[in-house]
Amino acid sequence: MYVAIDGVYAGYLVISDEVKGDAKEALRRLRRLGIRRTVMLSGDDADVTAAVSQHLGMDAFFAELLPEDKVAAVEEMERELKGKNRRGLAFVGDGVNDAPVLARAEIGVAMGGLGSDAAIEAADVVLMEAAPAKLARGIGIARRTRQIVRQNIFLALGIKVLFVFLGVLGVANIWEAIFADVGVTILAVLNAGRTAKS
Repeated sequence: MYVAIDGVYAGYLVISDEVKGDAKEALRRLRRLGIRRTVMLSGDDADVTAAVSQHLGMDAFFAELLPEDKVAAVEEMERELKGKNRRGLAFVGDGVNDAPVLARAEIGVAMGGLGSDAAIEAADVVLMEAAPAKLARGIGIARRTRQIVRQNIFLALGIKVLFVFLGVLGVANIWEAIFADVGVTILAVLNAGRTAKS
């Protein structure tokens, strides 16, 4: 901001957002989880965006973007990903100007603690704290949960197939099959309880 006193230039003030304290750690954790590329899309000045991007160790950045420019950048990145048979793209934001991109991205993540209502409404996932490291933790919990769900599906289907096969051979009767089905249900519930430890 330029400052003038009685119409005479007196100097300027630089005002900028502070980088969240856990942002660097969040990016390290995301890389450990297999996130291949991080890109900053910002409406800020190119010099500021470049400095923040370098400080955080981002792979690339785009500066001075309007909301529609951010949408176009995300669409272009999604096209590149599809051409390389890679997994999806997530966009993390907290401002009202991020709402269109949050709605457009394959996975939109809003920082709920400081996020605008528009960003929260448009997002698929809302982090209740403005802590980027929570994103990595959420991905870890989701992966563990998916693994447990798969275990339960394979266990249930495996036992059912086994008892159908045993029933066809005449080795197992209906009561044994019912007992096995109830047992599998109990085992699946106990196994699912492991998600609470995430």
